[in-house]
Amino acid sequence: MNQLKVVAAVVEKSVLRYTPAGIPIATATLVHDSKQEQAGGQRQVEFEIPAIAAGEISKRFLEIELGAAILFTGFLARKNRNSKSIVFHVTEFEVAENETNLLD
Repeated sequence: MNQLKVVAAVVEKSVLRYTPAGIPIATATLVHDSKQEQAGGQRQVEFEIPAIAAGEISKRFLEIELGAAILFTGFLARKNRNSKSIVFHVTEFEVAENETNLLD
């Protein structure tokens, strides 16, 4: 199974574009910052990941306020067939409960 759920903030986003087939595509950069339990201790976890939303969700995706804590759900895939880079393909999102602004 390839499913990722992460609370992150949008720090950069593109304008809406369309594929040759007419599918709307939105891209953004997400940033995550948290403390996680590992081997009995706390570990600070920080990362940035490129994200893409395609279809109906893309317009709503671009309306997300920069810095807002959002729970994103989706899957990971290569950027393209010949790339080793990964992209987070967002399929759902909602405002994260008990989180505010991740960029403060």
